Amino acid sequence: MPQHLTTLSALPTPSLGLLGFDLEEVLAHAGPWVLGLVSLIVFIESGVLFPFLPGDSLLFTTGLLHHQLGLNLWVLLICVSVAAVLGDQVGYMLGHYFGRKLFSEHGRVLNYANLDRAHTFFNKYGGKALVLARFVPIVRTYVPLTAGIAKYRYADFAKWNIFGALLWCILLTFAGVWLGNVTWIRENVDLIVVVLVLVSVIPIGLEVMRERKKAQKREAAAKDDSAGGPAA
Repeated sequence: MPQHLTTLSALPTPSLGLLGFDLEEVLAHAGPWVLGLVSLIVFIESGVLFPFLPGDSLLFTTGLLHHQLGLNLWVLLICVSVAAVLGDQVGYMLGHYFGRKLFSEHGRVLNYANLDRAHTFFNKYGGKALVLARFVPIVRTYVPLTAGIAKYRYADFAKWNIFGALLWCILLTFAGVWLGNVTWIRENVDLIVVVLVLVSVIPIGLEVMRERKKAQKREAAAKDDSAGGPAA
């Protein structure tokens, strides 16, 4: 067995559970194609309408194992960042030129319900949605498409896209580099990713609460105005 496979096999391996395969094993057996495989998955998951790929776990695990996989960390970061940016570009272009034609009422993945949720998310947060969505699985795949459908100004899209892609790739990859050798963290990659997602959506929750309070105040003010109006 090659040395890097022997090294990996001696380590505790986090499972991807619902995905049904061991990510470390897949990366180890990719051999010289591992960087291309990682970049391809990041590209597809970022905006090519296939959201059920291990984007967060993939970056974390690849950062953790970059030495064993024979990857230069900076080359890895450049490749996955470029892939993430280009994936969003494809999503934007698909939305811009094809829009809702890609979706159907009862589609398993490409359905109107998923699209409308992403559209609402984008309309509420604008360009910031491109950054926030990077840390929310599934949503990050649809938001670039929604930006294209909404004809969001391309210069602004490119700015937020690049910033979000760099932030996502750097944070998740370095999380694997710095924290992956902690046994508990290695064995609970999926849990860590869930926590990261929950933390990332806290600002969204706070914003929703603020908007709800504002709506309640407007509704109360409208009732007061109605009650205090001239009698018929």
